[in-house]
Amino acid sequence: MALKQTSFMVAKTKFTKTVLLAFTALVPMFAPSQDQHATGNAAAKPDLPSQVLSAKIARPQPFYQFPANQEFHYSVEWRLFNAGTTTVRLDNVNGERHVITSADSIGAVALLYHVHDEFETFFNPQTNCSLSLTKHTEEGFRRVETKVRYDYATGKSILDENNLRAKSQKHQEDDIPSCVGDMISAVYYVASQTLEPGASLTFPINDGGKTAAIQAQVEARETLKLPSGTYKTIRVSAEALNGPQKGKGKLWVWYSDDDRRLPVQVRTRAFWGTLLFRLVSINSTPPAKK
Repeated sequence: MALKQTSFMVAKTKFTKTVLLAFTALVPMFAPSQDQHATGNAAAKPDLPSQVLSAKIARPQPFYQFPANQEFHYSVEWRLFNAGTTTVRLDNVNGERHVITSADSIGAVALLYHVHDEFETFFNPQTNCSLSLTKHTEEGFRRVETKVRYDYATGKSILDENNLRAKSQKHQEDDIPSCVGDMISAVYYVASQTLEPGASLTFPINDGGKTAAIQAQVEARETLKLPSGTYKTIRVSAEALNGPQKGKGKLWVWYSDDDRRLPVQVRTRAFWGTLLFRLVSINSTPPAKK
């Protein structure tokens, strides 16, 4: 009996750690892009890798229609478990693109490990450059509030973090190129570009630390049947070229093959396993208050 209890506790501990790793990666649905009429990069800086200096953020293509005043609900599956839900709300505020994303563990996973994360980003609709990123993290007993501001005048990302449980604070500044995306805005940046199978795209992202270059491949067109309907899609894969995530995982986004370019399915693969995000429903929402 003692052996059975020990085996159960070991299995439970491994499962809990896997859930933690999965949900810390639950929201970041980054992806690719590169174009000739990008905003250009800042002068070369010693701590910006060559991959970052050669990556560029491009303006949105004329055909693209940002899906404002809509809310998207995704189921999250991990190894046959219905592990969580993700909600993404998009709107325009004072002329800026605004995205709020939340991730929650549910069911048996929530009993083992509580997760409630919220991410909020603002980015420029003319240039696709990120303006700010806010993170609210609840993972187990961890409670952290993070704010990131992108100061293009000084070429810095400015991070201020408040660990509510540890009662500690952190301030960090890092160099950025003259236009950078973040892990949330990147999904819609890619959607705003011309995507044809065989194309290769590269762009920089920064979430308040060192800037990473993301390379993506536009792989193929597919038809998907999801809880929210049947979609003709374009599949795009993405992975980091530098930084701590290089070689540690890969991500695929299926965009609707129309002018909306809705991310209808996302799959992330890392050493702990694979998560699958599937679009369940789309709701219209009132315009955000200005």
